[in-house]
Amino acid sequence: MMPFPFAEVEKRLGYVFKNKALLKTAFTHSTYANSVGVESNERMEYFGDAVLQMVVTEWLYFKDENAAEGKLTGKRQKLVCKDALDSATDGLGVWEYLLAVGSEYNVKGKAKSSLFEAIVAAIYLDGGYGAAKKFILEHGNLHLDVRSNNSIGELKEFLEKRGKEQPKEKWEKSGSDNAPHFKCELFACGQSAKGEGKTKREAKATAAARLLWEIKK
Repeated sequence: MMPFPFAEVEKRLGYVFKNKALLKTAFTHSTYANSVGVESNERMEYFGDAVLQMVVTEWLYFKDENAAEGKLTGKRQKLVCKDALDSATDGLGVWEYLLAVGSEYNVKGKAKSSLFEAIVAAIYLDGGYGAAKKFILEHGNLHLDVRSNNSIGELKEFLEKRGKEQPKEKWEKSGSDNAPHFKCELFACGQSAKGEGKTKREAKATAAARLLWEIKK
């Protein structure tokens, strides 16, 4: 059994754990936990969901002081939904480190969004609310619409107006021909961002949205 790559994962998360066991538990899917007799990340998922809801609620409340309750609730739902958390996990580039047993079919569904929630919980338990809040604000896609239909065009226009080169692309493909999975990494202005999806456009659009945010920061 290969040792868990703590340093590599921590680098991608931008957080160094004092208690490394918390990090490993966050990446332990139930299939692996049941196989080797350890704790899965399901309890952390539950905890992380609550922390995520609190941070996003707080962020929205102070960001738009004139918004009504219904509007705030709708915005929060979009920011913590499965698609948004899947994209956040893709942007971190940590999905490949999930400890699971069996084929990818066994870890389908909510596993990717649950991983993000478990990571949030692990950081909270290790470093407190402030550390978890910092992580969510940096990696939770709160500042962009990852499902924007025109993020690729917006990135292209942004670079053209500033006389910058168009982004370089790096691609990976996995899965079968009937169910392909694409990974795209874009590079521009000394920054890079990743995206994944069932189509090339979906993967590139997510990467473009994240890259545009990184460049504008």
